[in-house]
Amino acid sequence: MSDTPPDRLATDPRSPFHDAALLERGIGIRFNGIERHNVEEYCVSEGWVRLPVGKALDRRGQPMTMKVKGKVEPYYLDTAATDADADADADADAG
Repeated sequence: MSDTPPDRLATDPRSPFHDAALLERGIGIRFNGIERHNVEEYCVSEGWVRLPVGKALDRRGQPMTMKVKGKVEPYYLDTAATDADADADADADAG
């Protein structure tokens, strides 16, 4: 697998942009510099994310979402954990 997440990804299995293997690996989203954990879908090239709006559901039982524009920075969670472990090991060796 590549180290860069896809340009567009969705958590909804009915979406053509859904990829279960990538979601299982773990994707983190930084939106406008803030870590977001409730992103339903994102697109880096177009610069937007879909976020749920409260607890409201549509007629199919899916959460109502709102598209918000801004700077989207996806990353793999396992890569971030590996980098943090490497930094911690380097600090332990130095100290």
